[in-house]
Amino acid sequence: MVDWNLAVATATRLVRPGPDVSRDEARAVVAELRRHAKASEGHVRGFTRMGTEETHDTPVLVVDRPGWVRANVAGFREILKPLLEKMQERRSGNPGSAVLGTVGGKVTGVELGMLLSFLSSRVLGQYETFAPATRDLPAGENGGGRLLLVAPNIVHVERELDVDPHDFRLWVCLHEETHRTQFTAVPWLRDHLEGEIQSFLAETDVDPMTFLERIREAAQSLAGGRPEGEEEDGGRSFVELVQTPAQREILGRLTAVMSLLEGHADYVMDGVGPSVVPTVSEIREKFQQRRAKGASRLDLALRKLLGLDAKLRQYRDGERFVRAAVEQVGVDGFNRVWTSPNTLPTKAEIAKPADWVARVHRKAES
Repeated sequence: MVDWNLAVATATRLVRPGPDVSRDEARAVVAELRRHAKASEGHVRGFTRMGTEETHDTPVLVVDRPGWVRANVAGFREILKPLLEKMQERRSGNPGSAVLGTVGGKVTGVELGMLLSFLSSRVLGQYETFAPATRDLPAGENGGGRLLLVAPNIVHVERELDVDPHDFRLWVCLHEETHRTQFTAVPWLRDHLEGEIQSFLAETDVDPMTFLERIREAAQSLAGGRPEGEEEDGGRSFVELVQTPAQREILGRLTAVMSLLEGHADYVMDGVGPSVVPTVSEIREKFQQRRAKGASRLDLALRKLLGLDAKLRQYRDGERFVRAAVEQVGVDGFNRVWTSPNTLPTKAEIAKPADWVARVHRKAES
């Protein structure tokens, strides 16, 4: 279904060059990001009251854009394996499926590589929850996981925003370290999230050619191949492609938990920031403006197609939920959210934090 090696090769070939830095500057950036990542552990633990030094078994990797591509292909390959095997079985009974499979896999590999090359210049950092360990990309010993910091993208954005580079690098590390803390301090969270994703994929009954066509549409957007104005009228995201009633229910739960995780990271980043990042207010204001407007019409079209517009809402809605919950019940009261899957907020509760407080705290105190 997908030629993964070709996807990596295509993305690596097409990836945009990073900002112009000397070899010594590059070494200094990498060293500083590693220091900030280490320092962020203590800052985040102290502010969130989550985890201990012993809970951090996942590595921090400072990577370039091709490194980010390789890491994500490994993660996609792992998490999508059941869905792709199911689609392969559906197609195997068709005449000429072997030839079509080879050709289709290569076409999809090229087009997926185009998408990854585009995204590789936009991601500042990422906690890879389901990352399998590889020779070049180690992962945590207890079930995977690694924290990626994409050095050229961080340098690019700090220059674009014209902010203090040392403050900006620490600010980014605080956000990503919060994600690492969430998964290492809450042992059940990874398995719960993986179970929800696999349940969603198990409900998928999509024609392979329709799925591949969605990848093709996204790739054509990169090449300027979509008709003028189509991004305003159409362009469904990948998650909108497969929407059975069961999937809508699962997707609602996934949206809620992702909103919680992203919003919590933003809340922590801003909460820790004033004490350790002197220019945090300036950075936050400029970064929010950049996040909201996007880079171009093409960027906006791809956001819709890839579901990235939903991710932007998750930052905003999740941060409001966390802030409101902490204001009502304090940090320790909010941390009841990590007790079990039953204490996670629902999608409706993300919009109405008082309902989550009433449900979780009334139940705990009764």
